[in-house]
Amino acid sequence: MARTIKTSIDIGASPEMVWRVLSNFAAYPKWNPFIREIRGEARPGARLRVRLRLPGGRSMRFAPRVIKAIPAAELHWRGRFLVKGLFDGEHAFIIVPDGVRGVRFVQREHFSGLLAPLILLLRGARIREGFERMNLALKKQAEGRR
Repeated sequence: MARTIKTSIDIGASPEMVWRVLSNFAAYPKWNPFIREIRGEARPGARLRVRLRLPGGRSMRFAPRVIKAIPAAELHWRGRFLVKGLFDGEHAFIIVPDGVRGVRFVQREHFSGLLAPLILLLRGARIREGFERMNLALKKQAEGRR
């Protein structure tokens, strides 16, 4: 079973505009249907407080650490459920310039740990749907703010 979920979408906005929307955590409750809240800063080493809602599911909270933050390019964090090695995830948002048309936005998470196969079997489709819903909402926000 694949342990990575990856989605992408083309956005007709500059990398800087997409980053501005993506890194403005305070505005997430207004537009993001998947990641409902993030507290913290988009800088390496920072601890975030994240609340997300899977489609058709309940809210989940976790506290990942930012491992990479390159403005207008990439944001990565790594988190775990309870203890390291049980259910860990490395999440990435990648903004790839796509000529004059804008960018390709990639959202990806690689899961590892003892429970990863079971949780992905049970929740993988909902996680992918959450990524896709967020991608569409990000597109709408970034394209509407030209």
